[in-house]
Amino acid sequence: MHWEKLVETLGDKSEISEELSGQVELLTHFLEDIVRDKEEESFIETLIAFPQLAARAFDEHEDSAFDELEEKIDALSTDQIARFLRYYTVFFHLMNSQEQREITRINRERAINTSPDSPRGESIAEAIYFLKEQGYSAEEAVAVIGKLDIQPTITAHPTEARRHSVLIKQQRITKMIGDLRQQQLTPAERKETKMDIFNEIHLLLATDEVRTEKVTVEDEVENGMFYFRNAIWQTIPVLYDDLRNAFETYYDEVPDFSTILRYRSWIGSDRDGNPNVTPDVTWETILEQRKNVMDLYLQELDDLRRYLSISQNKYEISDELAASLEKDQKNDTLSERYQRLYNQEPYRRKVTHMMHKLQHQLAMIEEGNVDRILEEAKKYTSEDFVHDLEIIAESLSESGLTDVGTEGALPHLLSRARTFGFHMAGLDVRQHSEIHEAAVSELLRVGQVTDDYSSLDEEEKLDLLTNELKNPRPLSPVQAHLEEETSKMLEVYRVIGRMIELDPNSFGNYIISMTHGVSDMLEVLILAKEVGLWSYEDGRVMSQIDVVPLFETIEDLEECGHLMTDIYESPLYKKQLEARDNLQEIMLGYSDSNKDGGYWMANWALEKAQRSLGKVCRDFDVDFRLFHGRGGTVGRGGGRSNQAILALPPISNNGRIRFTEQGEVISFRYSLPSITRRHLEQIVNAMIRVTVSKPETSPHQEKFNDTMEQMAQRSMQAYRNLIDDEGFWSWYTAKTPIEHISRLPIASRPVSRGSAKAADFENLRAIPWVFAWTQVRYNVPGWFGVGTALDEILSEDDGTLIKQFRQWYKEGVFFKTVLDNAQREMARTHIQTANIYRDIDDGSFHKRITEEFDKAERAIKKITGQQYILENSQVIKKSIRFRNPFTYPLNMMQTELLDRWQQDGEGHDAEESLRNALFLSINGVAAAMQSTG
Repeated sequence: MHWEKLVETLGDKSEISEELSGQVELLTHFLEDIVRDKEEESFIETLIAFPQLAARAFDEHEDSAFDELEEKIDALSTDQIARFLRYYTVFFHLMNSQEQREITRINRERAINTSPDSPRGESIAEAIYFLKEQGYSAEEAVAVIGKLDIQPTITAHPTEARRHSVLIKQQRITKMIGDLRQQQLTPAERKETKMDIFNEIHLLLATDEVRTEKVTVEDEVENGMFYFRNAIWQTIPVLYDDLRNAFETYYDEVPDFSTILRYRSWIGSDRDGNPNVTPDVTWETILEQRKNVMDLYLQELDDLRRYLSISQNKYEISDELAASLEKDQKNDTLSERYQRLYNQEPYRRKVTHMMHKLQHQLAMIEEGNVDRILEEAKKYTSEDFVHDLEIIAESLSESGLTDVGTEGALPHLLSRARTFGFHMAGLDVRQHSEIHEAAVSELLRVGQVTDDYSSLDEEEKLDLLTNELKNPRPLSPVQAHLEEETSKMLEVYRVIGRMIELDPNSFGNYIISMTHGVSDMLEVLILAKEVGLWSYEDGRVMSQIDVVPLFETIEDLEECGHLMTDIYESPLYKKQLEARDNLQEIMLGYSDSNKDGGYWMANWALEKAQRSLGKVCRDFDVDFRLFHGRGGTVGRGGGRSNQAILALPPISNNGRIRFTEQGEVISFRYSLPSITRRHLEQIVNAMIRVTVSKPETSPHQEKFNDTMEQMAQRSMQAYRNLIDDEGFWSWYTAKTPIEHISRLPIASRPVSRGSAKAADFENLRAIPWVFAWTQVRYNVPGWFGVGTALDEILSEDDGTLIKQFRQWYKEGVFFKTVLDNAQREMARTHIQTANIYRDIDDGSFHKRITEEFDKAERAIKKITGQQYILENSQVIKKSIRFRNPFTYPLNMMQTELLDRWQQDGEGHDAEESLRNALFLSINGVAAAMQSTG
């Protein structure tokens, strides 16, 4: 059988869409031809036989097929296994890209079939139609849009195993395969396209799937810029086009909208646990972002200059544009060439002046002198740039060329300028509260205030910190010798000051990991005061930074409402808020809360925290923005962003939101402009809906709260019983490839707070914790504990509670979202695959996980009325069913490699090739599962 035929057979069996199946078949046709060109026939036969055997072994439970598959893999050399892994991994990467294209095709098809009375679901048009149907006037609808403050935040968390160069090649191949199937090509064009596909796949196979050297922060910055420069840059103005078109359709007018969406970034500035993020790196990051955004503006301005070929002999210009040109001419005399070229073309002349100003800024950045960079930046700011574009648009309107200024290139550039400024994305700085405490302790010691600050209780700390914040003197004498870590900490704040001087928008917020008390907030202000970013004078605070608490553990989530009450009751912090427009951002951690308390407890603790924070902020009349630290997987808060927004408690909805975009989620959502547009329009749609939603009082709310609390407590107990078992850690490290994940060169940040060998549960970060569970197909963080909780509660039920559960699933957004996300992770779980990984005990841990899975499956089917898990989400179910036969051999190869490593890998001559093969297997399974951490 040919590989292409195998894909066709499995596609029919799994019932994936005909279009997607055809795309993948064509892909495997090219891939198989390349394999036949490079490998012997027996290799090809085995490559095709593995998925067939695996399907019989794992899906049809044929023991003989399993034994044959195991024997074949056991007989392979490590290098042979690596070759198989490369082909399967490339297949999965390209299939993932094909699925993205299929999503684009479906969305486009739905858009074509819409009408004003039936807009496409979850689109911006649907949201504006909803407002119209709800009776909102045009003015009221614009006011709703004006409340929106959406801030996706790109992070560099190590969950993307693919290299940047691999991502680009995948995109090219996918596009060309789509062209080959859909476009009317001449024979010559078809031949050329086929040759290009062959070449790209050849190059993809010749490219290292896993980086050979550890990623640097600079690499992460460059990768982040790839997404900003491409899909994000292209999509932003389209969102505003969608808004304008929707208002024109439903309200017959096109108002001016405020900027509703801006990006933030942690790449190059997230210091928590990453010693490689130095102050110099953060400064260089913001300069790199500035260079990239100005370079993009120059390209667009050059196009705009060609476009605006308007002669002053035919159209007069506005007085404001004339005055602006006169001012430009005094400060920036154009060369004789430009004077001659644009003598009668004022718009081109204006654009050329704007280009010169940006080029001067770029020249200073290249020169590298900080003082000159800052000096040049003050001469022409992003606000000046936006104002110049507005002058051009207004002049066009006054001249009778309104459409030129309101549609197309100019408004698109204006949308980008208002969104990205000269900074691209505001950089947040994040650091652990313990680091701040250590630095403040030393400053208080050298300032002769106290020798042992850390030993003080919270009340004593607050009294001391408050007094010191009111004291104008710095704590550290000019000549004082400080420990290296304290000096670095203060240098971070000096860099923040420099960023703010360069452009106030370039610095975002200061985030405190593991915030446990009010003193954690005031310690940051002490450090800011030390370098002049904060001061207290005549009863008023001058502050240049916003301080953001991050609540991560279950205990901190439970207490965050009380803590914020204490913070708001602090007279000094009230003045901090007054200095910062009375806006408080609060971050909630989804990863550590899950690792700490398990799936259901984490979700319920977060729900309660949002309710509590919304109430406290409203009680104190403080404007607020909740920042959701979501990861890629369900176990770390992943899932569809718009559904998560719709599930937020109403009291926490005020139009403002932040959320992290991490790892493989970034490459999925921001690789193609069409996917980016869909992602962002879904978020805008959801935010419009929740912003106008009114809290509904349910007669069963108290019963719901009590039941969810019971579920959270019981599920957490089941989860903690598993991970706190004295034999668990040794079993987990032997069962999963966590040791090898910790050595993958995919990020600049260490995966644990200790060495890879010395890591324990407490020190292991949430990302590799989830990554390892995903590799072995247990997916424990995304569902474990749900079975015990539901089983125990329903066993005590007299028949009324199951009816209530069914009603909550049908009508309650929170309950349905959490249960459906658990279903998704359970559907991706494959107990039989997990069982093939080596056990160091008698199988008791595997048995416990299996029993918990069975309990959860029975209870969820009972509540949802499904015959099997994820029956209500057929697209996902079919995709998993299609992928499984190709995924099983990857897992079996990984177990074989892990066994070889355990037997003789360490210290053996073959250690390097064996480790590289293990890295390939991790990358391959991640591609197959479309998930890491």
